[in-house]
Amino acid sequence: MPELLTGPCARPDPADAPPRLAKFHAPEIVFGPGSLAELGHCARRVGARRPFLVTDPGLENAGWVAEAVGHLEAAGLRPVVWDGVTPNPKDYEIEAAYDRYAASGSDVILAVGGGSCIDAAKGVAILSGNGGAILGYAGVDKVVQPIPPLVMAPSTSGTGADVSQFAVITDTTRRTKLTIISRTLVPEISIVDPRLLTTMPDDLNAATGLDALTHAIEAFVSRAHNPLTDHHALHAAHLITEHLLHTLVRPCDAEPRIGMAQGALEAGMAFTNAILGITHAMSHQVGGLLDLPHGVVNGVLLPHAIRFNAEADPRRYVALAAATGIDVAGRPADEVAELLACRVRELADAVGVPRGLAALGVTEADLPTLARTTLDDACLATNPREADAADVESLFRQAL
Repeated sequence: MPELLTGPCARPDPADAPPRLAKFHAPEIVFGPGSLAELGHCARRVGARRPFLVTDPGLENAGWVAEAVGHLEAAGLRPVVWDGVTPNPKDYEIEAAYDRYAASGSDVILAVGGGSCIDAAKGVAILSGNGGAILGYAGVDKVVQPIPPLVMAPSTSGTGADVSQFAVITDTTRRTKLTIISRTLVPEISIVDPRLLTTMPDDLNAATGLDALTHAIEAFVSRAHNPLTDHHALHAAHLITEHLLHTLVRPCDAEPRIGMAQGALEAGMAFTNAILGITHAMSHQVGGLLDLPHGVVNGVLLPHAIRFNAEADPRRYVALAAATGIDVAGRPADEVAELLACRVRELADAVGVPRGLAALGVTEADLPTLARTTLDDACLATNPREADAADVESLFRQAL
């Protein structure tokens, strides 16, 4: 019997209700080569007079900060530039950036850079609107007061931070990463200019590309997925696996860069609404402990996570495998899931990611602590398979 939709006068039996509602949060998006020129207009539209621009020395050396400042000044704005951000932004960096923001009388907060710059900008916004210490906001929906408007221009094709409700901050005392999740952190505007991707070093290009692929895969199998996130996750997986290697071989060619920019964007829109899973929950702990590139750790862990989840139910991996170009016709779902895990590993090999965590400095002695802290990570809640400390420690050992 076909499913029926009813109007306001009907009172259907709850058992006959349509599938659950889907909410989808996304910023306004300005996409395409040259779109950084819109930065000043975008900042003014959300109320900027003295915007606070968060970036890093690498972006300054590449010339993107000077271009961004020029666009802001051309729009009649007086930006304040803060470049004290390092990879995996640290709690004390957020505090220092906020002190500069408050002292400068700035208003709208901008970021031109990768996920670290964008997460740092979000951290400044949290403290501006809510006070306290940044580590006090770890978890879900703890940012309760409004924050200043956010305008982001990502310089990497992978983190999705420019469209997400996430900020990931390193607790330097405990040497772990903390995840802050709040709808208030979804920026007002994301400006995605593929030109900015051309100055990424190869290792950063590879790492952020694998991060984006992990976003797409984990969002698609997440317990919180819905038809809207599914569409973006599958298309992102297709775009990333089609274009990532080409960006390493032909870094200035337009088509691969535009494809990766769109893939990262769609993966970001998928995961910010569907959340993530065990790969990210584990990866955050390794990155916090050893200050490692997040996408590299994801590249090592993702094949093991696919196999772990597929043991419980491999069916969701079939569509993902097909999106990455695997012939799934007539093959059982568990076999397809294994092929997908191998496909991810082959891509990681091709872009130069180590095959195990030991090559990154993780030791057997680290595993119990990493497993314990993984259980506190918010991303674990939406993993499709339940996992306890023994499961997580076993996965870390397999990936060692």
